[in-house]
Amino acid sequence: MIFTGLHIPLITPFTSSGTLAEDALEGLAHTVLDDGASGIVALGTTAEAASLTEHERGRALEICAAVCAERSVPLTAGVEGASTAATLAALTALDERATAAMVGVPAFVRPSEDGVVAHFETLAAASRVPLVIYHVPYRTGRPLSGRTLLRLAAIPGVAGFKHAAGGVDEATITFMAGRPEHTAVLAGDDLYVSPMLALGASGAVLASAHLETARFARLVELWRTGRIDEARTLGHELAGLSGALFAEPNPVVIKAVLAARGAIPTPAVRLPLLSASPEATTAALRRIP
Repeated sequence: MIFTGLHIPLITPFTSSGTLAEDALEGLAHTVLDDGASGIVALGTTAEAASLTEHERGRALEICAAVCAERSVPLTAGVEGASTAATLAALTALDERATAAMVGVPAFVRPSEDGVVAHFETLAAASRVPLVIYHVPYRTGRPLSGRTLLRLAAIPGVAGFKHAAGGVDEATITFMAGRPEHTAVLAGDDLYVSPMLALGASGAVLASAHLETARFARLVELWRTGRIDEARTLGHELAGLSGALFAEPNPVVIKAVLAARGAIPTPAVRLPLLSASPEATTAALRRIP
């Protein structure tokens, strides 16, 4: 199972002129891997993928793919589309060096749960790489029952899930109790990473882990090896950092903190996101030893 440990959904750094800061992106990828991350996620929500041009998305993916190939770690690429056909086209165009594709339910469409299953059956049948289903109902508008999540897990070509349901609900419990052994579940809600790991998640995809990467990687390992008391204590500490980093829309505070620490050249984000407030930035910086 390749989807274990801590995976970082990389931000997209920008230069002072607003262009893609390629050197900073490459450096950030190496830094989080040096600090204990097991893999990289490119072009996810945290990357502001929807605000990037087609050329920028291509370059960001190339840069991340090169780093992951050099370091022999998996690269998961975010793929999105407003329909099954559009998502399939994006999958087809995916960089051949990607290990897997992270795909969500098309936003705003709100298909039936049977429609969601048919969507992923179609994609998985045509994709040359395994799929990681991004379950994030507060962004897609489509909650899924535990039964439907288990149906999705049974689709050939579905390797796992990034589970970001906004909490630990009944569907989550049903899914985690009944999922196939080969199905990876990566905790995707930063505040709920410890409960998900306690339920058996194989790893995590955490935007917060741009900061304190080594400690987040240790948190995943502690839960996975059953060192519960240590895991619980560290989880409480890191939950405070995650709360501060998500006090304003992701990834604005993360980028502000990274810029303040010299990891990226500017804290710039693209509309409709606004830059982090000084108060949120200061509060987050105080959480970092």
